[in-house]
Amino acid sequence: MNLLGKREVEIYGTQSFEDYFKTLQAKYANIEFAYFQSNVEGELINKLHEIGFSYNGIILNAGAYTHTSIAIADAIAGIKTPVIEVHISNIFAREDYRHVSYLGKHSKGSISGFGLKGYEMAVESFL
Repeated sequence: MNLLGKREVEIYGTQSFEDYFKTLQAKYANIEFAYFQSNVEGELINKLHEIGFSYNGIILNAGAYTHTSIAIADAIAGIKTPVIEVHISNIFAREDYRHVSYLGKHSKGSISGFGLKGYEMAVESFL
C-alpha cells in the first residue's frame, strides 16, 4: 500500500492511498477512521490484536500475506471486531496462487477487483 500510485499502475492505478483515504474521510465525515500501513507481518498482527476488541470494523488489505499468512488468519480468528478483506485487483483474474485466501475464512466478507472503490464498499457494508 505504501507504493500505491507508483507500482504497477496498470493494475493498481495512479492514486496514492493517502490521497484516497482523505477522499473516503470526506465522504463519510461522520465516521472516525484510523489508517495503519506496514509491510511487516508481525506489525499487522500486533495492530489487529491491539484494535480487534474495540473497533466497529476493520478493512484489511493484506496484499500477498492474504495468500501466505496463517499467522494473520489466526489473528483475525482471535479478535471480536469484524474484518472485511479488500483487494484492489481481482485476485481471481491473476496468478493461480492469488486465488487462495487464508484470511477469507475468518473475515466477514471479501471484496476484490473494484479498485479503490472496494474500500468504500467495505465501509457501506459496515453501515
